[in-house]
Amino acid sequence: MGRLKKVALMALALILAVALIAGCGQQKSEAEKQGATGGNTINIGVNYELSGDVATYGTNSKDAILLAFEEINQKGGVLGGKKINAIVLDNGGKKEEAMSAAAKLITENKVVALLGPATSGATMAASTMATKYKVPIISPSATSPDVTVDPQSKKVRDYVFRVCFIDPTQAIVGAEFATKDLGAKKAAIIYSNSDEYSKGLYKVFKEEFAKDGGQVVAEESFNSGDQDFRPALTRVKDAGADLIYVPAYYGDVGKIVNQARELGIKVPMLGADGWDSPKLAEYAGGAANLNNTYFTNHYAASDPNPRLQAFIKAFKAKYNKEPDAFAALAYDTAYLLADAINRAGSADPEAIRNALASTKDFEGITSKITIDQNHNPVKDVAIIAMVDGKQTLKKKITH
Repeated sequence: MGRLKKVALMALALILAVALIAGCGQQKSEAEKQGATGGNTINIGVNYELSGDVATYGTNSKDAILLAFEEINQKGGVLGGKKINAIVLDNGGKKEEAMSAAAKLITENKVVALLGPATSGATMAASTMATKYKVPIISPSATSPDVTVDPQSKKVRDYVFRVCFIDPTQAIVGAEFATKDLGAKKAAIIYSNSDEYSKGLYKVFKEEFAKDGGQVVAEESFNSGDQDFRPALTRVKDAGADLIYVPAYYGDVGKIVNQARELGIKVPMLGADGWDSPKLAEYAGGAANLNNTYFTNHYAASDPNPRLQAFIKAFKAKYNKEPDAFAALAYDTAYLLADAINRAGSADPEAIRNALASTKDFEGITSKITIDQNHNPVKDVAIIAMVDGKQTLKKKITH
């Protein structure tokens, strides 16, 4: 073999080696793009508050998502036969842990989408990683408007979506229900000065109630840990209010209702989704005290919708407990994601993001859902009436 021929063969070998390496790199990149599917599975990250102060929110959400994925896989999975593989991490209800869990799920577990967390603060922390790595994230229950829209720039966060309605929506619906259905003309508002959720609802309800022709005749605030609401309730009574709006969480709500009934205040009381708890009657001093009270919520267990009733039956059979609104919303979120993957025709995160953004008339168990330009759902708001301690669906209002 001549010297020139040897050189030519060595050059050819080098070209082939470079081509082989480039090919391997391309294959790896494609695998990563497909979410480390392992051939027949698709990894989905489930990032929730499974310990800490709001562990019940995260646990019920996680349970509902795993139930939904189990059903979807039993029906053949997505994309013509691929199974969904849920990878669950506990963020402990801490923002920094939610962010860390999101980063781990994306970079190490190669998930193609993230579900959760349950709360707004943790979701916004996790969404920084979703945005950085361009992986879609869906929160079933984060209600702060800032979750999907940056409050400073007013720009929509490209990879962040949610399935629940936002706080202003339920305040608007609450004001409409108060004036049109309950005939209220003079409202009093009792809100927590320690909580952004409560203050936000108070502000919007006050504005909307006035727009609807009502008058706010008393405004009373309380702080975290307060136990005696009688002085505030006495002032509300003296102001002649024919409705009391209490946008707070169930612990405080129950005490306020209990003490209002002690003072002989029998006017309707109205609130928001923070009322939703099996312990509400206990805090309110008994089921009877809750009669003539109402609150806006994401779903009602008494809704006769056959798919909702099938979910409730399956959830109770699998976990031996009643599903709450967090569970119902999470169940919808899991099915919405599977629907988006199928519509995308791919497990590519960018394609899934685009499919989520174009969601229209998705049939969920909580409502029919269309995603709007701010990545929020257009859907029904349920009005719950408390009747002898039981949640009863009063009506639904689409917003």
